[in-house]
Amino acid sequence: MKKDFGDSINNKVYEFRVLARLSQKELADKIGVSKQTIFVMEKGKYILTLLLAFRIATFFKVDITDIFSYDLGGAENEN
Repeated sequence: MKKDFGDSINNKVYEFRVLARLSQKELADKIGVSKQTIFVMEKGKYILTLLLAFRIATFFKVDITDIFSYDLGGAENEN
């Protein structure tokens, strides 16, 4: 069984999409994913690949860390 370390990836895809005045479908079409992928990503229910994270950051012309952040959770306290 895999151990749950409690880490997570947080994103600001919703904020960037709304500021760009794009629908979920429009953003999905531009980066090559489904509307459903954008929907679950914005809800924080989807852990995307590094490739997709870079594709999104490149599309918005920002650094990847402007959109995505990593939360280590409780793993830093364990050996």
